[in-house]
Amino acid sequence: MDQASDSGLASYVAGQIDRTLSWKDVQWLQTITSLPILVKGVLTAEDARLAVQAGAAGIIVSNHGARQLDYVPSTIMALEEVVKAAQGRIPVFLDGGVRRGTDVFKALALGASGIFIGRPVVFSLAAEGEAGIKKVLQMLRDEFELTMALSGCRSLNEITRNHIVTEWDAPRAALPAPRL
Repeated sequence: MDQASDSGLASYVAGQIDRTLSWKDVQWLQTITSLPILVKGVLTAEDARLAVQAGAAGIIVSNHGARQLDYVPSTIMALEEVVKAAQGRIPVFLDGGVRRGTDVFKALALGASGIFIGRPVVFSLAAEGEAGIKKVLQMLRDEFELTMALSGCRSLNEITRNHIVTEWDAPRAALPAPRL
């Protein structure tokens, strides 16, 4: 281990990140592949606009499981801002925090084009193998379909922003004037 002031783990992780990466790399990738380039880790409107400008084929709203920074916003909290900034020019996907079918419904209502599911699948694979994956995906689907039915949605196209209320939708209670 070197004599750095941080931990060995921090030094290792820092060594795994290419600090020279930039939005130009998205354009370079487009010259070497015909595959669509999706940019993962977008959490702000500014980065969404930059991804569109760089020619990304899509955005994945992700905080990487909040492993790198434990104070980043949850993906569901960042989703709507990113969707609005993309202005429908490219699809916006959600990755992270999906544990129930209601989470899928909320993400679609906030404008996600699709949802990635990681940990529930990994955990179910570890617990019960292929059968566990089938079970968790069926559970998510059943919960999602029930949520759609209870919300009066017969198709995915009928899921709208009007179906959910978030904490930032609630009017803020007026605070009393401070006493001096």
